[in-house]
Amino acid sequence: ALESIDFKNALEQFQNLVEKMIIQKTKESSGLYTKDDDEIDYEKFFKTTRTLFGSAVKDQYIQAFFRKIISNPNERPEWLEVFGCFSRESVGMPSPSKESMVLLVSEKQQITHSVVKRKDVIKGIVKVPLLHLTVTASQKGLITVFSKKRKSFFSYSFYFHQDTTWITGCDFLPNLKYVVAVTESTIILWDYKSKESEGNGFVIKPMKNCLLCVSTVTMADNLARDTILMGDDKGYVYLLTITSDDFIMKQSKAGKVSQFKVMDAESFDMPKRKLHDDWVGKVKYFPALKRFGSCSTDSINSFVLDDIKRLEDHLPVKEFSVPKGVNAFTYCGKAKVIVTGG
Repeated sequence: ALESIDFKNALEQFQNLVEKMIIQKTKESSGLYTKDDDEIDYEKFFKTTRTLFGSAVKDQYIQAFFRKIISNPNERPEWLEVFGCFSRESVGMPSPSKESMVLLVSEKQQITHSVVKRKDVIKGIVKVPLLHLTVTASQKGLITVFSKKRKSFFSYSFYFHQDTTWITGCDFLPNLKYVVAVTESTIILWDYKSKESEGNGFVIKPMKNCLLCVSTVTMADNLARDTILMGDDKGYVYLLTITSDDFIMKQSKAGKVSQFKVMDAESFDMPKRKLHDDWVGKVKYFPALKRFGSCSTDSINSFVLDDIKRLEDHLPVKEFSVPKGVNAFTYCGKAKVIVTGG
């Protein structure tokens, strides 16, 4: 009975914490919020939640719960989710058909791999048709390249566990033949052909804002360089060009992160422009249009489609707005249409 009372008190305090976060986020969106000592950031949210519930909640559930509130304060998550629990259909509802089960049931997925087995989530999957490769990156740091040769599949993997932050996206650099992945504070360049068991490549850090997505700008004009787009949690889209010379000239004196050599982010010319007033959910370059796209949950500047030169100047960008923003988009060259989802 005492444990029940203690849990009820902890739950009430947790719900009050969530309410304060929602009010704070709403004020931020309307431009009425002023930062003070009572500001609830992730570190404060994590510490308070851990104090209230102890080891009963896992780190990844706290982080996922926090992100869910920040990204869409109008859709309040159930408190059960902080324990990794998800409610199924209500008692008394008719049993759903097999066709609709995927729409009504929300569950955690488990991904297993021959190298490491643990609960994880795929954050990026990219197909490289010309090289018959498929690249995947998991939230907790497992990056894998699947290669098809003579009807057989081979895989190259490494576990990037040196960084405490999560991987948020990945892509492939076609000219330099590296895998690029981003975490919340670093850019990872992995030489997947390396024979090193711990992986070999470069880490660009530190990034001031939290990186949320990455995409390669496909251009065949120079075989010794690649350009990538990235989006962060402040609404900025970045343009970064990597050359083979950078691997030699811009290594930091800070040494290595395992087999990865460190490069200082400030040594790169990295144009950026604030295109949205909320998180950038996705960036993508469309060679057929010679334009890039970026989307956000921002209701005013939900989707931008323009030349990458707009990231280096201050001219107006082509954009449109959707209530509650845009979460995903793609382009169909055959139909010549862009489709968005919100």
